[in-house]
Amino acid sequence: MEDGIKSLQKNKAWSLTKLPQGNKVLQNMWVCRLKEEPDGDKRYKARLVVKGFQHKQGFDFTEIFSHVVKMTTIKVMLSIVAVENLHLEQLDAKIAFLHGNLEEEIFMTQPKSFEVQDKKNLVCKLHKSLYGLKQASRQWYKKFNKFTRNSGFM
Repeated sequence: MEDGIKSLQKNKAWSLTKLPQGNKVLQNMWVCRLKEEPDGDKRYKARLVVKGFQHKQGFDFTEIFSHVVKMTTIKVMLSIVAVENLHLEQLDAKIAFLHGNLEEEIFMTQPKSFEVQDKKNLVCKLHKSLYGLKQASRQWYKKFNKFTRNSGFM
């Protein structure tokens, strides 16, 4: 959990502020799991997620999006790699959603056990799209798409 908080702070995922009148604050929770590595090692993993089911469309978000790859696309890519004798690598973008910038004003409670001592009455104004937000996937895709297009990909 401490690593997760450090990563969120490093990426400036939020800033502490007073909750503006008329706005609501979303709750969050930690999702923990034991991850087994290919070499047999086990490590604990924790991720802070926003309870996105508290969202209201048109207020907290306007558009959602879920990345779905077609199996046909994967088969074509693997066929090209095999025929052309190419090298293929897979990319896992860690903390991918933290790269997406939010367009809406969204407020979240401070994570339990990580509240700032002299600022417990403040809430987190989110700047980055945390896991659990309805628009998190869409915001990450927009940033990734902009980067790939600016890099010359079509």
